[in-house]
Amino acid sequence: MKILMVLTSHDTLGDTGKKTGFWLEEFAAPYYVFKDAGAEVTLASPKGGQPPLDPSSDADDAQTEATRRFKGDDAAQKDLAHTTVLSTVSADGFDAIFYPGGHGPLWDLAEDGDSKALIEAFAASDRPVGAVCHAPGVFRHTMGTDGKPLVSGKTVTGFTNTEEEAVGLTKVVPFLVEDMLKSNGGTYQKGADWASFVVTDGKLVTGQNPASSEEAAHKLLALL
Repeated sequence: MKILMVLTSHDTLGDTGKKTGFWLEEFAAPYYVFKDAGAEVTLASPKGGQPPLDPSSDADDAQTEATRRFKGDDAAQKDLAHTTVLSTVSADGFDAIFYPGGHGPLWDLAEDGDSKALIEAFAASDRPVGAVCHAPGVFRHTMGTDGKPLVSGKTVTGFTNTEEEAVGLTKVVPFLVEDMLKSNGGTYQKGADWASFVVTDGKLVTGQNPASSEEAAHKLLALL
């Protein structure tokens, strides 16, 4: 069982002067769900190497069992520091693809042609595709084999407009995940803000927020 995890390489939070990147819990929790299930996990990012960590996800109040485990895991840290350059990765040989969130993907992965091609290849071959929190933003330009947006007609979730308002970034992000999923024809569902909420439609798994990352990984595994 081989799973590809794709992380952002984008570290600038719009014009705020602040840093962003991937959200630690949304990487760590799925990473260990997959590893503990015996999966071989490959990490990739547009630029390769060490992906930028959103500093907010490293704050004391954002720590979880999975993030603490990661901080004590030299092998996992080394794995993360040496992500493969995304353009060199083929969908061949992988059983599923998973995207952790953080605000970073809204700028790079949502617009990345290599990411788009990978997602479309997994979807076309009926292999599981998962994304959590802001990472469903990667479906902005992805198309299904029917020529429609990949999420069109599918039940999906992702970071809510009200959650984005709560963190004060609705005017900073290039687009709102909830609005984009709806405009692409997705049947958008959500749970309570900040509570775990995951939707599976066929082989597409989406999670709403950081709290949803572990459950989303388990739902993806269930499809395998």
